[in-house]
Amino acid sequence: MINKYVTLEEIQYEDQEPSNSLINSIRTRGIAIPVKVRVTEDGYLCVDGNKRLSACKRLSSEDKKFNRIPVMILNDFSKAGSAYWGNTQNKH
Repeated sequence: MINKYVTLEEIQYEDQEPSNSLINSIRTRGIAIPVKVRVTEDGYLCVDGNKRLSACKRLSSEDKKFNRIPVMILNDFSKAGSAYWGNTQNKH
């Protein structure tokens, strides 16, 4: 899993009606838990966090900082494996 920031435009998600309490919470504290996404050919697909993304979309008209979202990429294993850990030989 990889954590990074991406823009709302890069994420495919189902726009849902977020509650006022969710909007106010994100306005005050930001997104506390990254949105879970999968990498696709067109960018990213939301797996968990449609309401958080919808809240950020509404808040981005107030402040552009809500256009960049913390995400957890579930299917990016580019840094996995023994070479990532500084060990180029499998010793199992």
